[in-house]
Amino acid sequence: MSFEIIFVFALLALALFLFATDYVSFDVASIILLVCLLISGILTPQEGFSGVSNPATITIAAMFVISEALRRTGLLNRAGNFFCNKMEDNFWPWLFVMLLFVSFASSFMNNTAVIMIFIPVMIDIASRIGLSPSKLLMPLSFAGILGGINTLIGTSTNLLVSSIVEDRGSTAFSMFDFLPMGLIFLAAGFIYMFTYGINAIPSRREKEKEELTSEFEMNEYLTDLIVKPSSNLIGQILDAEKLTEELDLDVLRIFKSEHDSSAQRNEVKIQANDVLRIRGSADEIDKLLRREDLALRPSHQWVDTDLQHGRDALVEAAIAPESALDKRKLADIDFGKRFGAVPMAIRHHGKLKQEKLGEVQLSGGDSILLSLSKERIQDVSNDPSFVITSELDVMRPRTNKIPIVLTILSLVVGIAALGIAPISVTAPAGVVGLLVTGSLSTEEAYTAINWKIIMLLVGVLPLGTAIDKTGAGAMIAEGMITMLNDFGPVVLLSGFYVLTTLLTSIITTNASVALLAPIAYEVASQVGINPEPLVLTVSYAALLTFITPFGHHANALVFGSGHYQFTDFTKIGLPLNIIFWILATIFIPVFWSF
Repeated sequence: MSFEIIFVFALLALALFLFATDYVSFDVASIILLVCLLISGILTPQEGFSGVSNPATITIAAMFVISEALRRTGLLNRAGNFFCNKMEDNFWPWLFVMLLFVSFASSFMNNTAVIMIFIPVMIDIASRIGLSPSKLLMPLSFAGILGGINTLIGTSTNLLVSSIVEDRGSTAFSMFDFLPMGLIFLAAGFIYMFTYGINAIPSRREKEKEELTSEFEMNEYLTDLIVKPSSNLIGQILDAEKLTEELDLDVLRIFKSEHDSSAQRNEVKIQANDVLRIRGSADEIDKLLRREDLALRPSHQWVDTDLQHGRDALVEAAIAPESALDKRKLADIDFGKRFGAVPMAIRHHGKLKQEKLGEVQLSGGDSILLSLSKERIQDVSNDPSFVITSELDVMRPRTNKIPIVLTILSLVVGIAALGIAPISVTAPAGVVGLLVTGSLSTEEAYTAINWKIIMLLVGVLPLGTAIDKTGAGAMIAEGMITMLNDFGPVVLLSGFYVLTTLLTSIITTNASVALLAPIAYEVASQVGINPEPLVLTVSYAALLTFITPFGHHANALVFGSGHYQFTDFTKIGLPLNIIFWILATIFIPVFWSF
């Protein structure tokens, strides 16, 4: 075994460790791997930076932009409102139609964007008909995932797999090559959810539309303090940060005796008998009361309207998976400067926290309760790192751009499907069309791209090249062939499905595909069979992982909003994973012969 092979195996071990832990974010981990490959000399600079110019990387970035343009037209919001009204009168048939629509939309745009739009729709529908939102949010996620597997552009993973195959000399997959098997998975998933899954999902979130202050259990963490006439604060401009320095407290607003409208916390001159509304625990409030120039106002049962005077608003926002905020501490994000907002509580990994919020390391799917001005809700909504789950119709839609965006999307898909030009050409051309027509600004286009996924591809794709170049892939392939080849290619395929499912449960979807797809291709080459069935098995298995809330970003997105527990996904997802494993073993060889 050469030094190069030993080094690559060590890097594979490092990759699994970094991707499976929170030591660094996955984009940083991928760049660490790339730097190691370049320093070792295993890859030349040209080979190392091939991920930057890879067609999959360029196409995925372009599709993020096209999906964002479609989202900003408000077309999906209109569809959500339509289904919301229909389902109030005839729930089950229209739920089926709506989830089918979500799957269809996810086939041609980023399924995260689709689910982001439909989360508040589902919560609103559930409150109208007296059903727990938990019953609807998990099926919403599953429908989005099942839709994404049907086309080449439905998910970045399909584009990645196609690029891996093409780089090794095979023909790239076309737009609808994934459709036949995808439809079987889609049908099986819908049958499972409507016969068993929805009924089996626990009702974690309240059926009736609950007060946000109650959902986040804020009653013990809100206090009004009265400024005494003797206070040395009188006549000064309120400095909320100085007042609560070294205390786990936030000033939400200041009430003036002469009026009851909102006030800017940093522009208000304090007067006697002003009331400061504070977020924080009783222990921290006691520390503040040591000043002796503030008096405690009698407590009462808090409701949302107490925090929604004038311009003040109270919203629930979920952290988008794989966003720039993922793995960052809340204290490192200046909510006040960015959004004029104060975080009041957070639901993190299914557990509610109202104290020491700054120490919480954010994860995709976490729900944050924010107090902010109504005019700043739009800023939060426009930030791709957040999903507003407590408000409908937050975004100002560009309805006049609907025909343009739909035409561009149709041309991108149609030209690629007809084989006139590859998707790696039509997708960037579509972005140019959106920018030229003013459907999206340049800044919005840059913001729409999930740069963490792009950097993941930039770093991990060269690792696949190193696996091939050093012969490490051939060694791994020989080991798998020794174990499974005597049982035939179908068992080999089935083994890859199980391996990919297990790996995707602990690391990201694209990372598992980037690591296993080259090995699957090498195994097929050594056995002398068509590599497509094995490579597609890796792709499907990575995408159809439902046994944890973090196996797919769509599941992570609904995790906090549905108030789910980790085991809820295992309970509902494990049987579905077993069904899909059986279906993949039976039907993939039918559509793609060995």
